[in-house]
Amino acid sequence: MIPLDRTTVMEEVALLVAEHRDRCLWFLAPNFQPTDDQSAMRALRYIERYGGKAAFERARTLRTWLQQHSSADSVV
Repeated sequence: MIPLDRTTVMEEVALLVAEHRDRCLWFLAPNFQPTDDQSAMRALRYIERYGGKAAFERARTLRTWLQQHSSADSVV
């Protein structure tokens, strides 16, 4: 399922970050929470790289949505 609005996407990103903080994001600040597209994309790339298959798939779905709906030219 692909989320349809930015609020839902960012909520899903926050949940994914919380679920995978210890395994995939241990090197970020303990209170790190993505607040914009760029930081969300960075966290999702880390989860894709260091997480398991299910985490990779969820992160990829969210990152694809952000790429397609981002107004930031620098988000890749």
